[in-house]
Amino acid sequence: MRVVVLSLLFGLSACGATAQNPDRGLPDWMSGYWLACEGGETAETWIGAGGDTLLGANLSGGGYEFLRVAANADGQTVYYSMPGGRSPPTEFTLTGHADQRAMFENPSHDFPKRIIYERDGDVMIARVDGGEGSDQTMEWRFHRAELDARCPG
Repeated sequence: MRVVVLSLLFGLSACGATAQNPDRGLPDWMSGYWLACEGGETAETWIGAGGDTLLGANLSGGGYEFLRVAANADGQTVYYSMPGGRSPPTEFTLTGHADQRAMFENPSHDFPKRIIYERDGDVMIARVDGGEGSDQTMEWRFHRAELDARCPG
């Protein structure tokens, strides 16, 4: 399944790539293969650095999610989430970014309302939460890994 998803992502990334608009805040630093092994194996892959779109896939516990970060029709940077390939995607608008941190929000979504990525070297934290004042949260501590690496054990 990993090879199929990765092949699809690489094929899609070759279509329509254009120069990146640095003012949009596209988080190119997310690119790569990331693996979290705490509480079960979760892998997340992001490709497309240097273009106007980042494509991602998340594989966890037998489930999957297609992801994309790109500009919408209004020119806003948006994180599109498709759990299980569900369409249409749920949209989360980039509301804050600095260095290697990006926050996407959709206050009208049930859960999550926020998606936050933060990178420090070869570690990237991904967190989803219910918004300000909510105690609903989930977090993954990803480590940069070789393509298609697996958790030990």
